Formats: sequence, structure tokens, C-alpha cells
Amino acid sequence: MKVVKVVRNTAIIAAFAVTTAFLSGCGGVSEAEMAQLNTLRGEVTSLQSQANSLKEERANLEKEIAAKNEKLAQCNKEKEETKANLDKMAK
Repeated sequence: MKVVKVVRNTAIIAAFAVTTAFLSGCGGVSEAEMAQLNTLRGEVTSLQSQANSLKEERANLEKEIAAKNEKLAQCNKEKEETKANLDKMAK
């Protein structure tokens, strides 16, 4: 029984020692890494704004295309009506 307690306590102390060693090795983020991170954040923000403006431009172009298609359909309808009327007059 005492042997099990000693082994268990030794294992717990060893785990704490290993954890402490790993955590003390983590010094944090350096200034160069922070500057690089800020640069990357700026690039991401810029790319997101570009993507949003391109999406807006695409939506505007799609609206223009829809309007022109509607106008074209109306012109074709009027053309067919005019052609039908001319055929009636020619008879």
C-alpha cells in the first residue's frame, strides 16, 4: 500500500515538474511576431473589404443585366405586335 502511495505521489510530482518545465519554456509572443500578426490582420481586413466591394459591384451588374433583359423582352414584344399589325394591314 505504501509503495502504491509513493509511486502515485512521485508520478504526480513528476507531472507537475514536466508541466512547469513546458510552461516556463513558453515565453509568449515577441514584438516581431506581434508586428507580423498585425500586418496579417491588416491584410485580412483589406482583402475582406475588397471582397465586399466586388460582391456589391457584382450585385449592381446583375441588376443592370436584369433591367436590360427586361427592356429587351419588352422591345421584342413590341416588335412582334408591330409585325402582327403590319401583317394585318397588308392583307
